[in-house]
Amino acid sequence: MADWILKSKWEASLITRIISGVIGIVLAAYVIQEGGQTFSIAAAVLAILAWFEYTRAFSHRGGSPALFSGLLGIGGMLYGAYMGQLELILLALMGSAVLALITAVLMRGDVSVPDVCVSVAGICYIGLPFAHLIMLRALSGASYVTPIETFDLGTAMIWVMFIGTWSSDSFAYFAGRAFGAHKLAPAISPNKTIEGFVGGLLGTVAAVAGLGYLLQMPLTHMAGLGAVIAILGTLGDLVESLMKRYAGIKDSGAIIPGHGGIWDRFDSVLFTAPLVYYYTIYFVLH
Repeated sequence: MADWILKSKWEASLITRIISGVIGIVLAAYVIQEGGQTFSIAAAVLAILAWFEYTRAFSHRGGSPALFSGLLGIGGMLYGAYMGQLELILLALMGSAVLALITAVLMRGDVSVPDVCVSVAGICYIGLPFAHLIMLRALSGASYVTPIETFDLGTAMIWVMFIGTWSSDSFAYFAGRAFGAHKLAPAISPNKTIEGFVGGLLGTVAAVAGLGYLLQMPLTHMAGLGAVIAILGTLGDLVESLMKRYAGIKDSGAIIPGHGGIWDRFDSVLFTAPLVYYYTIYFVLH
């Protein structure tokens, strides 16, 4: 009886997860294809929500992260990415870090040195990857004709990044459920298994190589990119799990039914977006 109840709960959770995922993919498809201002605004909204969840997580442990400094810093970095100006990104990062440090001096007793360290780390951890996401979508220089549509470089590589990241998460989840027996990182994320990671790795390599075939890109390069996406995506997930365990929370939020918060959903993207951006810069454009 207990097993049947657990199975029913898992099935209900899976259905919710799938429905939320489908809705998310439809919205993501629209935003990705639109690009430009639409994409940048969507990225900014997601980054700000992730920052709120991040600061709330550490506040749960009794800390006082510099919320306002983070909003200014992340907002400035994303604006710099949208404008294509590296100087603005660096200015926003430096300015927000200095502001957080000054806040600790002016509000001594309310904002501690660890709070400042958490704040500056969070500004980098959330702001820079979302800035790379915007810069990746803005890349140009080639067109890819497929049976579905003709994609410019930025659109194609954004799809590679998202599909690769989603594949890693999905294949790891189902492989772990079916074959999981050996824990991958039990002290950080007890549900992750080595078998799940291997399934995610193989699935991501196949998915990204398939996209490479569709886009007429070198299959060996794309297979290698898929492998690194799976590895960094898993590490991104584990990094967030480590932070949540430290903060004493299970999910960063509940805005996405079946998936948790924005930070939960984009923890891997924070690592894979910069990866695909630099892969595109150094291997596709050169």
